[in-house]
Amino acid sequence: MNPPKTDARRQHDPEVRGFASDNYAGAHPEVLAALALANGGHQVAYGEDAYTENLQRIIRSHFGATAEAFPVFNGTGANVVALQAVTDRWGAVICAESAHINVDECGAPERVGGLKLLTVPTPDGKLTPELIDRQAYGWDDEHRAMPQVVSIAQATELGTVYTPDEIRAICEHAHAHGMKVHLDGSRIANAAASLDVPMRTFTNAAGVDILSLGGTKNGALFGEAVVVVNQDAVRHMKHLRKLSMQLASKMRFVSVQLEALLARDLWLRNARHSNEMAQRLAEGVRAVHGVELLHPVQANAVFARLPHDVSERLQKRFRFYFWDEAAGDVRWMCSFDTTEEDVDAFVAALKEEMAR
Repeated sequence: MNPPKTDARRQHDPEVRGFASDNYAGAHPEVLAALALANGGHQVAYGEDAYTENLQRIIRSHFGATAEAFPVFNGTGANVVALQAVTDRWGAVICAESAHINVDECGAPERVGGLKLLTVPTPDGKLTPELIDRQAYGWDDEHRAMPQVVSIAQATELGTVYTPDEIRAICEHAHAHGMKVHLDGSRIANAAASLDVPMRTFTNAAGVDILSLGGTKNGALFGEAVVVVNQDAVRHMKHLRKLSMQLASKMRFVSVQLEALLARDLWLRNARHSNEMAQRLAEGVRAVHGVELLHPVQANAVFARLPHDVSERLQKRFRFYFWDEAAGDVRWMCSFDTTEEDVDAFVAALKEEMAR
């Protein structure tokens, strides 16, 4: 069959590879096939379509019988809507200082969500009950935003992964103080692949109340979902999603992508592959004198420290970002479509630039 005709023209070189972000990768072919399958004819708008209805069954198979998914456009939208759903107007969210909701969402949780972030410095991006207690106080103090939620990321912004027991301890501690637990799961598939456990093991089974389910970083074209696990913890999700401009009219095209990822094992295959490529990259980097790995490589991210001038030269060959430019820290991300050849070429280029 001939491909559909279009007046669009390719504007990029598909052979160019980088390690800047897993958002740089395109959509997985199986996801694109699912989008084509959902196209054609008319389906009811705003989530009353057959694909969104079927997605609920799939979500329950991963996150328990009470779970309900609310598809949204993007990860920041998922986080803001989820946190709004479990806070009052005077509420606050305890999170790691390095959390994505604190450093990479342009203040959206506070400015759009209308809540206060109470941050805690952590060495590895992970909270503990003891660290939470640095901000978990003053519930009766009208002069202080009330801590109502603990937000954790799985995997974290530093590429580390919580064990199920660590999340269970956080949930028990938070619930004992009357707080809810939100999980930012933009890379939840990578965490599950790293731990080699189902996603339910460290979400509903551990006590998480609500989570942001990522799709874009794991092969979707666009689209995430807020997954409500504890129905008693959440109010007015449908209204909050619309108010926050995250209600897709043609929602079938978000839902079918999540179905393509989650119905069988595409989500896990993609995550395992990107994790394996990160491990291959870390192994190659360890052999390069003068380059320091900064954090355990537990998902698809590699953090390293190397001379600033080397990074600048290397960036001309492969795209990536500084994490802390003053310190010389960089982040290298692997994706579902990163190949062994990509990794080996990058390591070879790193060795060349370090030797200059």
